Amino acid sequence: MTGNEQVVVTGLGVAAPTGLGVEQYWEATLKGISAVDRISRFDPSGYPAQLAGEIRGFVPEEHLPSRLIPQTDRMTQLALVGADCAFADAQVQPKEVPEYEMGVVTASSSGGFEFGQHELRNLWSQGPQYVSAYQSFAWFYAVNSGQISIRNGMRGPSGVVVSDQAGGLDALAQGRRQIRKGTQLIVSGSVDASLCPWGWTAQLSSGRLSTATDPERAYLPFDPEARGHVPGEGGALLILEDFARASSRGVRTPYCSIAGYGATLDPPAGTGRPANLPRAVEAALRDAGSAPDEIDVVFADAAALPELDRVESSTLAGLFGPRGVPVTAPKTATGRLYSGAGPLDVATACLSVRDGVIPPTPGVRPAEEHDIDLVVDGPREARVRQALVIARGHGGFNSALVVRAVD
Repeated sequence: MTGNEQVVVTGLGVAAPTGLGVEQYWEATLKGISAVDRISRFDPSGYPAQLAGEIRGFVPEEHLPSRLIPQTDRMTQLALVGADCAFADAQVQPKEVPEYEMGVVTASSSGGFEFGQHELRNLWSQGPQYVSAYQSFAWFYAVNSGQISIRNGMRGPSGVVVSDQAGGLDALAQGRRQIRKGTQLIVSGSVDASLCPWGWTAQLSSGRLSTATDPERAYLPFDPEARGHVPGEGGALLILEDFARASSRGVRTPYCSIAGYGATLDPPAGTGRPANLPRAVEAALRDAGSAPDEIDVVFADAAALPELDRVESSTLAGLFGPRGVPVTAPKTATGRLYSGAGPLDVATACLSVRDGVIPPTPGVRPAEEHDIDLVVDGPREARVRQALVIARGHGGFNSALVVRAVD
């Protein structure tokens, strides 16, 4: 693919438990600082799982107009701030772009659960007249796309993808399609946040949450003591543009290009058929025109359940050879952010390309059986030209995305 045909990332907006903003997040990530701790947004003492990655100290009134606060869930408030940061990072003023040339494609795994819980409490305790009229959309999966587009006057192709953890990569792929069809700019990625009793109960129903009480040994993918994941809130939003158009407005070096994408669905449980993760990765590499030996790092899905970890590690060992490529899972410091996790990993991969360093996987002591080169005990300097990001969602969704340095 020539430079003029590339869909590139020109701006990053990060809202993560370890940092609100790109550089704060990146500094904490390279240092391996973890934000996993006991939940503070509600009393978790009655629940079997009590740890999460929270974005602490976020005051929406410091970032958004007061009229938006009662209309929006915390998830949407974080997404709006993330979009603002992404535009600023890309040096784009939305009002200067034709409104039908900009679109928004996000993902969501839960919608605005906390807002919905609050309004249901009002309904049960006080009656329907106390339910906010904003409940009609504040809980909805598509609300982030809608609110970002309204705030920034964006009337181009937009949408939402709902496929749990894999959805964030699926949204970026859809954003890439829209750029290739001629749209000038797409905001894409995801921010999820459902750390409330209603959302927590829904997450517990998966049976995949860690019940550990030690934050440093709670979320342990590829570790002999793996026992499930720790949830978190946040994610990343990215500005996607055509390389030629970005260059024409003065962008000298985009973060990277979205070079390849693949997605599959696993067969139903109990059929005895193998998982389809390898096919998703192979499809992404084929779409990118990349050979396995051209991938410099893999950002793993990191389910932290022994069976799912074995599927992922065997996929990587099978495609790249035993310990054939560095693998990292910085999400052990933030928790799994559901649909926000994949875009945050893509943003992290962009920063790895920019700075020539692979961030570590905090807290994990990898088991020999996995036969992967997991980066632990600090960042690793490396020439990163291409990175593979993997995301898998509950229900068998598999997505993989390749990012590439732009010359």
